[in-house]
Amino acid sequence: MNQRALKALFYWAIWFTVTIVGYAQLHQGTDVVEFMQHDKSRITWLIVIVFIFGAIISLLLVLALTFEWAQAYDVEDKVDESGLAGFNNQGFRRMLGRYLRNLKYALSINASPDPEQLLNVEMGGYRRTNHFIETLGNLLITLGLIGTVVGLTLTLTGLTGSLKALGGDQELLISSLRDSMAGMGTAFYTTLLGAALGGVILRVFALISEHSIDGLHDMIMRLCIVKFGADLKPSAERDIHELETELERLRKNVEGLDQAFVGSANSLANFRNEVRLLRVPVEEEETEASLHQAVKMQDYYCHLLKAEIDMLNTLNNPWRMRWRHLFRRVTGRG
Repeated sequence: MNQRALKALFYWAIWFTVTIVGYAQLHQGTDVVEFMQHDKSRITWLIVIVFIFGAIISLLLVLALTFEWAQAYDVEDKVDESGLAGFNNQGFRRMLGRYLRNLKYALSINASPDPEQLLNVEMGGYRRTNHFIETLGNLLITLGLIGTVVGLTLTLTGLTGSLKALGGDQELLISSLRDSMAGMGTAFYTTLLGAALGGVILRVFALISEHSIDGLHDMIMRLCIVKFGADLKPSAERDIHELETELERLRKNVEGLDQAFVGSANSLANFRNEVRLLRVPVEEEETEASLHQAVKMQDYYCHLLKAEIDMLNTLNNPWRMRWRHLFRRVTGRG
């Protein structure tokens, strides 16, 4: 994998490390975990669960973008002067593979596709996922504000109970004051967690993904303009370019047939030599074993010649030979 493709993942890992260190400092100063264990409203638990869910989605998105970057660099290295028509994209999957296949199909039916608009459609899934991560960050801020209101409500309820117990039941007074302090803790901690996890951490994750998506979009468009420009432009140059590509494919097929004919010619030459040797009179001192060996060699070359003839027939009419082999298998003659 190209090292340049790991840039977004590297930034994501750095920011995740920074958040872990920041959480450790926050845990030492405020003891968030102990408060969450005694939080009766459970809003802090909801905030943490939503954050973990958003962080996992962000990591999966960055990994997908990393593979897209790797394939984009691979396309940039492999594409040659044959352009889009001669480029083999069978090994490319995900968004980039779909984009190249759709672009080649549009060109094959003599359409004039808009490469940028098609690319925006193909990358819509990544942009929607990144927007969902941003929405989760805003949701965490909203949950923090809701926790603030709930905490203030618990505080007022505890103060009301403590005022009623003032001068009377001391245990009720202490219990109400504890509830009031717990409500204040809920108000402050939910605001802190919502703002830190959603407003800072998740939004930075979304920012990293957004920059990666925009950079990938620009790189693919650069490939289309520089490498595939002649294919996308509806002109005589595009037709000539496609014709040259087809001629190159035809040349390669002719070379393959020529190699097959050369191999057949060599086999026929060997067969003629063996037949010529058999016509030479056998001397009296040659034994029966040597004659038997010569017959076996002759039989081997006959089978070899038969295989060469079948290959030539297959090249000329492959379907006839396939039906012939199938008939032999059914009748048990082959």
